[in-house]
Amino acid sequence: MTHSAGMYALVALGGGVGAMLRFAVGLTMNTLMFPWATLAVNIAGAALIGLLWGVAEDAQWFADWGRALLVVGLLGGFTTFSAFSLETMSLLDSGRWSIALAYVLTSVFGCIIATWLAYRAASLGA
Repeated sequence: MTHSAGMYALVALGGGVGAMLRFAVGLTMNTLMFPWATLAVNIAGAALIGLLWGVAEDAQWFADWGRALLVVGLLGGFTTFSAFSLETMSLLDSGRWSIALAYVLTSVFGCIIATWLAYRAASLGA
């Protein structure tokens, strides 16, 4: 599939599902002390993208439609970097610098490690 209306539809479909999943996680994990839901979504999304990439990076279906639907759409709609940025700013504005630093470091390194581990696990199975 090329850059057609169908490709945009796949991104929109995946993005809608991903956003609904993110909303559901937020409802179940909402807390004012620490943004657990955003952290969990970002790490889970990083692990899922690593797993998916490791399993399907050379597959034709992935090149044709899988990246648009699953990576750009679903996982793009599911992960929440803009929410992460706003929550970090809110922690800083409220003077909770140490919590903000812990949140940033855990988010960044947690997501990178989750992506790498999932990619490696998927690559071992290929």
